[in-house]
Amino acid sequence: MMSSQQIAEANAALAGRSPLEVVGWAIAQAGGRAIVSTNFRPYEAAILHLVTRVQPDIPVLWVDHGYNRPATYLHAEALRRLLGLRIHPYLPRMTAAHRDAVHGPIPTTGDEAALKEFSAVMKLEPFQRGMRELAPTVWITALRKVQNPNRAGLDVVSADANFGALKVSPFFHWSDAQLDTYLAEHGLPNEWDYFDPAKADEKRECGLHAAWGGQALSKA
Repeated sequence: MMSSQQIAEANAALAGRSPLEVVGWAIAQAGGRAIVSTNFRPYEAAILHLVTRVQPDIPVLWVDHGYNRPATYLHAEALRRLLGLRIHPYLPRMTAAHRDAVHGPIPTTGDEAALKEFSAVMKLEPFQRGMRELAPTVWITALRKVQNPNRAGLDVVSADANFGALKVSPFFHWSDAQLDTYLAEHGLPNEWDYFDPAKADEKRECGLHAAWGGQALSKA
C-alpha cells in the first residue's frame, strides 16, 4: 500500500491526465492484481469500457444483493456480451426473499442503525469476500466527487481502509454531461432503473467508501 505522501504525489502527477491514462497508471502499479468493481448503475458502462481497453481480462467484482430490478440484470448481461466482461458475482449468504421474510422490508433512512446492518449483511460482507478471494492490490472504481458530499474529500487515488487496496477512480472529477458524451462517443448503453437498497437515498453512502463500512462489517 502506498504511504499518504506517495498517494499525494500520485494525485499531483495524475492531475490533468485523461481517465485512460489514469487506468494505465493504475494497472501498471497492480503487478497483475487489479480489479474493477461495478453495480451496473447509471454510467457504469463507461468505467467498464475504459478499463477493458487497457486490460480486457480484468476481473469485474459485482455484488448481486438480490434486489436489482430486471432492467439492471438485462443491462449487466448486455455489457458482459458487448465488452467480454469477466464478471465475478458475489451474493449475500442470505437471499433477498429469505431476508425480507425474516426481517421485514428494507429499512429506511429513518432507522440508520438498521440500514447500516442491512448494508453490512447484504452488500458489504459479499464485497469483502470478493476482495479477499480476488486479492487485488489496486481496486478501480467508478467513484465520482459529484455523487454525494461525502466523496468531495477524496481524490483520484486514495487508500482504502475497509478492504486494504489502493483505490483508483479515473472519472473522479467528471460530470454527468462528460459521461453522457463518453457513452455516446463509444456507443455504450446506460441504465436508469437501478435501485440500491443499501442507500435508500442517492446522497447517502452504502458503506463501501465510508469509514463506517469497516465498523459495520466487524459487527456483521
